[in-house]
Amino acid sequence: MITIVGLGNPGAEYKNNRHNAGRMILEWIAKKNVFSDWKEEGKIKALVSAGKIEKEKMQFVLPNNFMNNSGKSVAPLIKSKKDLSTLVVVYDDLDIPIGSVKISFNRSSGGHNGLESIIRAVKSQEFVRIRVGISPHTPGGKTKKPSGEKAVLAFLLKDFKDTEIADLKKLSKKITLALETFSESGKDKMMSLYN
Repeated sequence: MITIVGLGNPGAEYKNNRHNAGRMILEWIAKKNVFSDWKEEGKIKALVSAGKIEKEKMQFVLPNNFMNNSGKSVAPLIKSKKDLSTLVVVYDDLDIPIGSVKISFNRSSGGHNGLESIIRAVKSQEFVRIRVGISPHTPGGKTKKPSGEKAVLAFLLKDFKDTEIADLKKLSKKITLALETFSESGKDKMMSLYN
């Protein structure tokens, strides 16, 4: 079974924050693909929804720990190298313009605290990441991201504009196709088609 984790913070006040892009996208994909209702899994402190995309069984996981402790919800699900090889983490990335996605494997956290928490908890970087762009961009496509720790934090905890949410919803269709490719043909094919 493929495990897909959408990073974000639990709670209504964070629901449409830029830092919750991964969580938001997973909820939309689950809804579109008629996954089961989200169930609270107390032992891993997460919401879990199971279903299929194409013929592949998948479980979607939304950690109910705050971003910096995401690994606590993921580690109990990764019991073997096979589990690790079918782990996909979807999360926000400041370095990518909104409406864009980058898929990578076996890379560092790049300073993303939620991803760093997962790497520490599963004791490996060898899993797939789907990085979702959250930064505004110039008409030429150049990313306009904030600088300085306070400005970055304020930006991450700011809600998306309606037009940006529309862009993310479109992107969720592309991510669904990428997940189908991952299940059918593996990570290399997915990265070659969707990067």
